[in-house]
Amino acid sequence: MLRALAVDDERPSLEELLYLLNADPRIGTAEGAGDATEALRRINRALESGPHGPEAIDVVFLDINMPGLDGLDLARLLTGFARPPLVVFVTAHEDFAVQAFDLKAVDYVLKPVRRERLAEAVRRVVELRAAEIRGTAPRIPVSEPDPDHIPVELGGVTRFVSVEDITHVEAQGDYARLHTTKGSHLVRIPLSTLEERWRSRGFVRIHRRHLVALRHVGELRLDAGTVSVLVGSEELQVSRRHTRELRDLLMRRP
Repeated sequence: MLRALAVDDERPSLEELLYLLNADPRIGTAEGAGDATEALRRINRALESGPHGPEAIDVVFLDINMPGLDGLDLARLLTGFARPPLVVFVTAHEDFAVQAFDLKAVDYVLKPVRRERLAEAVRRVVELRAAEIRGTAPRIPVSEPDPDHIPVELGGVTRFVSVEDITHVEAQGDYARLHTTKGSHLVRIPLSTLEERWRSRGFVRIHRRHLVALRHVGELRLDAGTVSVLVGSEELQVSRRHTRELRDLLMRRP
């Protein structure tokens, strides 16, 4: 069975995570650490005790946003160890997924943590640990995204949507809804962040609520002084301040 260390500076979140881990029959022991520095000390002690020692740790369930040494910092340090524990990120911040998998994370679980989603992460860890013991697989994540994809939660599993498939993005408070030809996905990323990140990918702001992919704009319409664009089957209004830039970009579009 797995020996786990959960790391979170928010006590209620840590206690909830430990409760869920201890309820999983594949977890032998689950202990908690209130920050990354404490976790690093425990991991060092575990490595000194050996892979089968009393303090050995198979997997770290790691929050990202913590004061001082954060979760990404700790994961970077672990990549320099000869036999580090596996890492599963458990966080409320969806926009760090690419960095997390670059650091060889096994999984990326979003808060609030659902029992079935955490169980899926544990399953991945169990499979990877078993493969390591058999010597049949390198220590790599089950799924490695690239900058051309964005992680979304779908049916309790983190999947990766191609940026090329996104037609437009709609602001919904601190969230953004990604629209594709096959459906939509809500992500915890502000529209302004996606605007900056995807500007070079051909996305342009047309309204305070909408970001569109120029390649998916079918028509530019003018009706009684109101400008709109047709994106797929949807007609989206263009604000006055964005009209000129949009027309110029569409005119230069290949």
